[in-house]
Amino acid sequence: MRTPDYYYVIVGGGMAGLQLALRISEDLFFKGKIIAIVEPEAKKVNDKTWCFWEENSGKWDHLVHKSWKNGKFISSEIEKDLELSPYSYKMLRSIDFYNYAKAKLETSKDIFFIQDEIERIDQVTRTAIGKEKEYTATHFFDSRPPTDYKESEKHNLIYQHFKGWYIQTEKEVFDPESFTMMDYRIKHKDSSSFTYVLPISAKEALVEFTFFTPYLTEESTYDNLLNRYLREILKIDSFEVIEEESGMIPMTDYPFHEKSSKKLTKIGTAGGWVKASSGYSFKNTEKKVDLILENIKSGLKPSEGLVSKKYRKYDSIFLNVLTNRNDLGESLFTKFYTKNSIQDIFRFLDEDTKLSEDIEIMLSIYHPEFIKAFFRTL
Repeated sequence: MRTPDYYYVIVGGGMAGLQLALRISEDLFFKGKIIAIVEPEAKKVNDKTWCFWEENSGKWDHLVHKSWKNGKFISSEIEKDLELSPYSYKMLRSIDFYNYAKAKLETSKDIFFIQDEIERIDQVTRTAIGKEKEYTATHFFDSRPPTDYKESEKHNLIYQHFKGWYIQTEKEVFDPESFTMMDYRIKHKDSSSFTYVLPISAKEALVEFTFFTPYLTEESTYDNLLNRYLREILKIDSFEVIEEESGMIPMTDYPFHEKSSKKLTKIGTAGGWVKASSGYSFKNTEKKVDLILENIKSGLKPSEGLVSKKYRKYDSIFLNVLTNRNDLGESLFTKFYTKNSIQDIFRFLDEDTKLSEDIEIMLSIYHPEFIKAFFRTL
């Protein structure tokens, strides 16, 4: 067998692929190993906003667009202030991350960017077949999600889909020191849907309307709900939309990780790195990448231990509840945020809690539907 073109091929130059490449470039263990990042797009626009929480300072602080120490959860009946300390909630614009990652990686003699679209990977011949060329490697890190997860009848699937407007107002209407995690005062019918507000200044904010539903919706629905929120809730009559962003994140218990092998590791959404019950992925990706490097240096399969069976089960039950009773979303999240400290919530979503703490949190959001969901997911 011929010598591979590259030691590693990273399929996809998005958040997961670039985080992985950055960590590899920082570790002397991998020096001299030639790596290709194959991505069909140039990544020259701000196509996403990533948010995450962490204690104190972090490795991405130089890229953070805005951070908050305070937040709010608002239901149709209650408003709760969230004092995050020692955590901060941080906002990062994708274009700033792309530009930083590409600039840093382009200084490496071991890493090469290739603009191409990989159509399939033949693990027998260790070849990634692109539209333009073929690429051989000893191992592939693949961020392309399989298509069959949408059709699987054995697994739960909730779509986190959203549209956001980055707006500027004439008057000072926002508190730039506090973001809104969820505001349920405007909802779409009997769905789990809410507004998410990230104020940049007193006159600027990213305002997103978000659904956690088993279905998608029309573009006009987002626009109508965003307009209603701005005019009815925030009482803003005059504003300018500077940027728009929209997206869909699969929240599912589909076993993406089972697609990994000795020669191929699924990463990002394709690896199940999106937290199934919340849709957050940025810090989760950082943790997964660190573990992949530890595994490689220890002689283990790169994907070893990337998935927690315990938390997968928790997520599966929660998703099953939302799939069968989507109207319960506001009630469940209201209990979640009002009966637990935000610090405990962050630790639970970070999968850092003990079983006794898990039980306490689960009891706080109890509904008979969870018992049904438990047996439906056996």
